[in-house]
Amino acid sequence: MKKVTKAIIPAAGLGTRFLPATKAMPKEMLPILDKPTIQYIVEEAIDSGVEDIIVVTGKGKRAIEDHFDIAFELEHTLQERGKLDILEKVRKSSNVNLHYIRQKEAKGLGHAVWCARNFIGNEPFAVLLGDDIVESETPCTKQLIEQYERTGKSVIGVQMVDFDQTQRYGIVDPGNRLDHLYEVNRFVEKPPVGKAPSNLAIMGRYVLTPEIFDYLGEQRIGTGGEIQLTDAIQALNEDQGVYAYDFQGVRYDVGEQLGFILTTIDFALRNKELRYPLMTEIEALMEREIRNQLIMGRSE
Repeated sequence: MKKVTKAIIPAAGLGTRFLPATKAMPKEMLPILDKPTIQYIVEEAIDSGVEDIIVVTGKGKRAIEDHFDIAFELEHTLQERGKLDILEKVRKSSNVNLHYIRQKEAKGLGHAVWCARNFIGNEPFAVLLGDDIVESETPCTKQLIEQYERTGKSVIGVQMVDFDQTQRYGIVDPGNRLDHLYEVNRFVEKPPVGKAPSNLAIMGRYVLTPEIFDYLGEQRIGTGGEIQLTDAIQALNEDQGVYAYDFQGVRYDVGEQLGFILTTIDFALRNKELRYPLMTEIEALMEREIRNQLIMGRSE
């Protein structure tokens, strides 16, 4: 069995939920505290044993390449000024072997993955989506790789969501279960509320066998008029079987505004230097909001 040493990070989306901030800045470069979201994803891949990463980009994404490149002048300045702690952080982002390919047309996630087919070749590979950050003792992608090595099949990362949220996700119709590993009857892309076969939702982490490219190459149009990765996974499941793994860890949704804000607050509360000042400021904001609501109530 071939080892998983390659990963794809799709990063070609327009980031419309964060406009106008993402008009000139890739949404993947929006920071959670002092680190852009895509760096959390890249670090997870590396900590999972991935050796080569290809980032699928689109127009206006050059900042991603610049971030992971060496910045000689900046590093020299930090060295000269003795800011070695910051220098270490800067160098960590450039000490990564990344490759890039452009998705020339916005045809969906399935098409973005298909664009990296020549880089992957005939090997199993991981896919990590940038809208999801996972904090866990064992990196989420590593958990999936371990399950792939156990089964020899593609493995999809899932977690439970509320049933009224299932229309936002690809959903698994689970079969037999062994611990956190499920056989899958079928995958359904964003089923309408009340039509979901379960509340096990695909959470942006995949380990796939290279046969997935055969189905993606058919360029079938699915939900939203796009080529959906979930549809190709379902076709793969029908032919050779695909597993779903309920991974351990806390998943943060940074692909929409509220989730991004809550993630930032959560990470800040776990930062020793920011925790208590932030709690003090939040308490003051809450008191101010209560006063404003009381004043507005009297005026009405």
